[in-house]
Amino acid sequence: MAVGRRVVILDYGSGNLRSAERALARVGADVTVTADFDAALDAEGLVVPGVGAFAACMAGLRSVRGDQIIGRRLSGGRPVLGICVGMQILFDKGVEHGVHTQGCAEWPGTVERLDAPVLPHMGWNTVRAAEGSVLFHDLDPGTRFYFVHSYGVRHWALEAGPGFAEPLVTWAEHGVPFVAAAENGPLAATQFHPEKSGDAGAVLLSNWLSTL
Repeated sequence: MAVGRRVVILDYGSGNLRSAERALARVGADVTVTADFDAALDAEGLVVPGVGAFAACMAGLRSVRGDQIIGRRLSGGRPVLGICVGMQILFDKGVEHGVHTQGCAEWPGTVERLDAPVLPHMGWNTVRAAEGSVLFHDLDPGTRFYFVHSYGVRHWALEAGPGFAEPLVTWAEHGVPFVAAAENGPLAATQFHPEKSGDAGAVLLSNWLSTL
């Protein structure tokens, strides 16, 4: 357990801030919930939560210069963890009800509506963890995580460039396959909510803390 690691949960008006705070504190993190630019930039780890519409999350993120914080942290190799819509906004764009919204473009790809008979995708589901995943270390293949979403990334577009490690992409399925988690250097994200996923979520957050 990475006890005492300084983690900021970015408060930009979206996300399950207090449940994320409790979940991270449970696994030993020193957690602060704030929109302060310098605190978010300087923390050992940054968590970007998110619920609701892609466009609203991006508007809130930009209002606190969160897109700049994420970009500057990643350029310096400083870890960032996105959760739910906080994962989605890391991609190129989101398309909701015909509206195209520019994301942070840290990963190429489009967030789009899942093609499933029942939406939202709400409840527990298994994932196909990427081989060599740090996030899913010590978690059994049948482990379930808690999802609440109607949109996701259905096509992974990023390949490793020269000198870079292959991105680790974890998939789940609800009607169609979608990206359930991704790990790419200092940037990691989950479509599900680890803070609502009980002991399995605690293991995943502890694994992330160990990278800080």
